[in-house]
Amino acid sequence: MVTDPTVIDQTDQIDRPEPEPREECGVFGVWAKGEEVAKLSYFGLYALQHRGQEAAGISVSDGEKIVVFKDLGLVSQVFDEQVLVSLQGHIAVGHCRYSTTGSTTWENAQPTFRTTATGSGLSLGHNGNLVNTAELRDRARELGIATSGANATGATSDSDLLTGLLAATAADIGIEQAAMNLLPDVKGAFCLVFADETTLYAARDPHGVRPLVLGRLERGWVVASETAALDIVGASFVREVEPGELLAIDEHGLRSSRFANPEPKGCVFEYVYLARPDTTIAGRSVHAARVDIGRRLAEEQPVEADLVIPVPESGTPAAIGYAQGSGIDYGSGLVKNAYVGRTFIQPSQTIRQLGIRLKLNPLRDVIRGKRLVVVDDSIVRGNTQRALVRMLREAGAVEVHVRIASPPVRWPCFYGIDFASRAELVANGLDLDGIRRSIGADSLGYVSLDGLVAASEQPRSRLCTACFDGHYPIPIPEEDRIGKHLLESFERGVAGSAAPVVPAGYGASDALQRP
Repeated sequence: MVTDPTVIDQTDQIDRPEPEPREECGVFGVWAKGEEVAKLSYFGLYALQHRGQEAAGISVSDGEKIVVFKDLGLVSQVFDEQVLVSLQGHIAVGHCRYSTTGSTTWENAQPTFRTTATGSGLSLGHNGNLVNTAELRDRARELGIATSGANATGATSDSDLLTGLLAATAADIGIEQAAMNLLPDVKGAFCLVFADETTLYAARDPHGVRPLVLGRLERGWVVASETAALDIVGASFVREVEPGELLAIDEHGLRSSRFANPEPKGCVFEYVYLARPDTTIAGRSVHAARVDIGRRLAEEQPVEADLVIPVPESGTPAAIGYAQGSGIDYGSGLVKNAYVGRTFIQPSQTIRQLGIRLKLNPLRDVIRGKRLVVVDDSIVRGNTQRALVRMLREAGAVEVHVRIASPPVRWPCFYGIDFASRAELVANGLDLDGIRRSIGADSLGYVSLDGLVAASEQPRSRLCTACFDGHYPIPIPEEDRIGKHLLESFERGVAGSAAPVVPAGYGASDALQRP
């Protein structure tokens, strides 16, 4: 059984100078008899809201049927007390989405749902991005799985494709064995949380690109994208789900299977921006890593100044570290409006022109007459930094020195971060001084890749650094390089459309439009 809520158009957003790097999704799963698993999932997704703000959903099973509720919007907008109380059961799969494959539509919200040939249900949440979607699409068609037309779900995501393949092959062998057979052929980044009527499953790709952790409740188990989600629901951290591992949790307990040999390549950008600072990845506190990045940045890129200020909130730990490493006073020079992020009210043209001031406003008394070091997490296109430097000068700063807590982003990500296309990345087309002049700063400095890796306390061989150095640990087939509208392009191609679906480069079309 699937409950489909009314589709509500919630796609209007306030324009900002440029989109920040966005991760695809947050996933959360719980198996716990006697617990309000829908509410646990709600609070778990609330803790993971930073990983996806386009849509949210929860599926719940009571052992006999699966009910799915999902919609466009933030977790707090999609769910209320009445909805959560109606979702009764002991198994839940939760998901908050930011799209990197498939458009922002209700059909692409997750958990996805499919029915097997035996009539049982399967709901699935996916964090990451696959790189052999075209191959999987062809396999689905060979199996007679509808990817378009009246019998299809209407979804155009790699996640729905995975769900369809699992459901189609599970009739005779069950979901668990179907996953063991399918997952070795799935390439790219994936953390999966999925469930049938009786069992919760979790799987992580052999490279472990995206984080996934296992936690223990008094009466059950939890899996989540980050340890912070375990904290908020009162689950104790057990361990990370290993790369290449499939977990199954049912009334008999927890069991583990290995579908591939691990080749760890965790995303280093999780330490820079994506993860919450109160999360731990591979035994390393993200907050501690970011402070350490700031200290190393101060050593590598010193400057004479009066005050170190962060671009809140993502630049704050690194700014603290920079102040510690440099001996320059730390201060708050920018106030962030905590309620600007995603809005469903279309701003007027006058408000649009205010740009970055919708999000940040300077403290003039703090800034006036000062030589500033402004610490931010990354530069993608440079539009935000350009507007920020201008605003600080207008507020009275006499010098603005920009320091960045990551190396220059020169390459797009195919594993679940919605960067711009390579042509739009400012560091791809300009040298250091060219970027400095572009944003209007008095000086510009990035932390080195060696410094970033050292701050993570992980061996470089276990990290994916492709967005900085172009070394992709998982090969990208050419047909999968066209980006997040890949499956829409296939269907439009079948329909005979000659219009280009997306400019060259991953995620380019949405990246040009997204605030």
